[in-house]
Amino acid sequence: MTLVLLFRAGLMQLWAGSGFSFTWWRQFRDVDTQILFRSISDCLILFFYFVLYLFLAGMFSFCMYMMLLTLSPYTPTHRDRVSPPGVMIRPYLHGFTIAFNVSEPSTWKPYVNSMHHFLQAYNNNVQEEKNIECQAGQYFIQDGAESKEKKACQFKRSQLHSCSGIEDPTFGYSTGQPCILLKMNRIIGYRPGYGTPVSVDCAIQKGNASALRSVDFYPGNGTFDLMYYPYYGKLTHVNYTSPLVAMHFTDVKKNDFVPIQCRLNGEGIVSDVNKDRFLGRITFTLSITM
Repeated sequence: MTLVLLFRAGLMQLWAGSGFSFTWWRQFRDVDTQILFRSISDCLILFFYFVLYLFLAGMFSFCMYMMLLTLSPYTPTHRDRVSPPGVMIRPYLHGFTIAFNVSEPSTWKPYVNSMHHFLQAYNNNVQEEKNIECQAGQYFIQDGAESKEKKACQFKRSQLHSCSGIEDPTFGYSTGQPCILLKMNRIIGYRPGYGTPVSVDCAIQKGNASALRSVDFYPGNGTFDLMYYPYYGKLTHVNYTSPLVAMHFTDVKKNDFVPIQCRLNGEGIVSDVNKDRFLGRITFTLSITM
């Protein structure tokens, strides 16, 4: 600041000795003062907005922190309206058309490899090592703290019988009698069937019903046993493997496109919503060429 004053004093003496009018100097000084005050004003405004946005960011972060404290990482906070489950099939490679030529292994081997890969977690030795045997026909309800690790019931690959890939490593694809696996989507806390096991059936979606003459279901008569429910979430139900229903299409019309729809049946199951084709049902096409 001292240097600025000395500089101004020097300018005044220089201009006075050079014949400049003092009025011109006052005008220059006034303009300089206005610029100075405007700069200070702009700085104050910037500082105000900086503090304001910093305060808003802090309030937002605090509110988010307090909200997250009310949420559980293990189970949903609100479960008063649990939606019915959707379903999915395996193998699933290139959409919902399973097409192959029995006499050309290269056309059906990708499906077989996909099935073997998917069922690795269901190998008997893996299930016996990680999971326990449960009592069939009743829900496996586990009490205790939410954070406590939950036990999971064994679902062995051998329960799928002809569709296990053990007796027939090709899952029937080499003979034109393919196996397809169906599983329900996982929903934390959901108890399907309201005490009665949910079953599966399949039929022709459109066309001649005789195109699908025989389907075998495993395990049992194609039901999801209650002992695999409820599901407690991936944080605590770490070894949980979803139960499956295998559908063995032993007699399907060959050399044609056969549209098939498989549905879940049971109390509380919804499978007739046109806007959601995966809710309680799934449609796929079999095209088997001999």
